[in-house]
Amino acid sequence: MKKTIIIFALLIMGTTVFSQKMITRNGKITFEASMPSFEEIKATNSTVSCILDEATGDFVALALIKSFKFKAPLMEEHFNENYMESNLFPKATFKGKVLNFDAKKLSATKTTYDLEGDLTIHGVTKKIKTKINLIFTSGKVITTSNFDIKPQDYNIEIPNLVKDKISKNIDISIFFTLEPQ
Repeated sequence: MKKTIIIFALLIMGTTVFSQKMITRNGKITFEASMPSFEEIKATNSTVSCILDEATGDFVALALIKSFKFKAPLMEEHFNENYMESNLFPKATFKGKVLNFDAKKLSATKTTYDLEGDLTIHGVTKKIKTKINLIFTSGKVITTSNFDIKPQDYNIEIPNLVKDKISKNIDISIFFTLEPQ
């Protein structure tokens, strides 16, 4: 009887430990660097991986650079070859923490937290701090955030010929639907 109770307790604890991570492999990141009166510079990556640890608030994401899709194939080619050098720097990552995160406080209403951590793009890592919105619905966590980066902060060179056609601040939007794993 005692052995059965111990096994049952271990199973419950194991389930709790493993259910603490929320994950997606088809998260969405969109960036826009358009300037008024010029061609739209916008791309979306719908294959972003992300993990949120409900116990600690640790938040990590990984985006493959070649998975960003543009309306114009030539723009996508220039993005990968000339700007992002995706053969040399194939991924962008974020490793950080949702500050003061409490999974028990998540609800169907949007809860806003501070998110801070290290964003690595083009081989350069910078600390960032932004807001992140979390909504708990149907057993999933919907995650959204918007923030800006500057290409020069990540050693992304913009040629003088097109410098005025690309925004100095790149607007980044994320949308992840995280599910328990």
